[in-house]
Amino acid sequence: MLIQDESQVERFYQALLNREPAYVGTFYVGVKTTSIFCIATCRARKPKKENVEFYTTLKEALDAGFRPCKVCRPTENSHQAPPQVDQALRLVIDNPKSKVSDERLKAEGISPSLVRRWFNKHYGMTFQAYQRMYRINSALEELKAGKSSLQTAYEMGYESLSGFGYTYKKVMGASPRHNPQQSVILLSRLTTPLGPMFVCATERGICLLEFVDRRMLETEFRDIQRLFRATIVSGENDHIRQARKELEEYFSGQRHTFEVQLDAPGTDFQQRVWQALHSIPYGTTASYQQQAEALQRPNAVRAVASANGHNRISIMIPCHRVIGKNGKLTGYGGGLERKRWLLDHERQWAC
Repeated sequence: MLIQDESQVERFYQALLNREPAYVGTFYVGVKTTSIFCIATCRARKPKKENVEFYTTLKEALDAGFRPCKVCRPTENSHQAPPQVDQALRLVIDNPKSKVSDERLKAEGISPSLVRRWFNKHYGMTFQAYQRMYRINSALEELKAGKSSLQTAYEMGYESLSGFGYTYKKVMGASPRHNPQQSVILLSRLTTPLGPMFVCATERGICLLEFVDRRMLETEFRDIQRLFRATIVSGENDHIRQARKELEEYFSGQRHTFEVQLDAPGTDFQQRVWQALHSIPYGTTASYQQQAEALQRPNAVRAVASANGHNRISIMIPCHRVIGKNGKLTGYGGGLERKRWLLDHERQWAC
């Protein structure tokens, strides 16, 4: 929201003048004279107080019509994990078979409270919950490879089979004995110039790519778990790593089409609509009416718009390229300003 409390505005303004890193991500400052917005540590020349507005989220700054600053790159840097969090994540990845306790973090010079706050804010879960999901995913791979529950439990650092079984059932919904072939959806987080995104993948391909502040995101998580009869756990596979690389190339203007495998369940009509989206050339747009006509369903404009709205793989399935018949931007889950940015970005690099 727009910050209007004068004492808070003064505090944020002083933090901006002093480039205080502790305030990164706590506010976004829009400069009315340039229509750009920044984070607290921006090195650009400081604006006068009467020329700034403070927002609590980057989406609100975007929705207010401000563009990301090219100096401090707020949509990227405000959400990057601080060094201690990166170090904690590396401990989890490098030690998938053991629990990273608060004592271990302290021994590595990492503040458990800092890590806890960051995970609650950016993942919506505790660090312990994150690594519990990561360890259970590793355990699932061991079970699929044919190892027994007992062997897997002790190799994963659990002190007892019952403790392993309890944690496994809490995450996966059933005991390891009853579902060693349980399907999972892997969840990871990545940073883009438009803000952080969640990416999910099955063994077959990417099944979700959404901005973390997208409305109804929790509903989408529930839907894909139901559709795939699978549980979401933290982790990465080759599809997610390829998606991360291709998105970096897309945002740098080097990639116009995506090659990563997608896994997008939907009705026959939804599949036709999503496939038709790929036919809209990079750097161009089409109206919902044109999409309906291309599908030989000229009276199905609303149905086409609804199918676009049910697309869970943004950018890669380019629903942002569809606009209203009058040329105006309409309906985008990530927000109209992000849609405008994506279209401008593609026009810039289309030549």
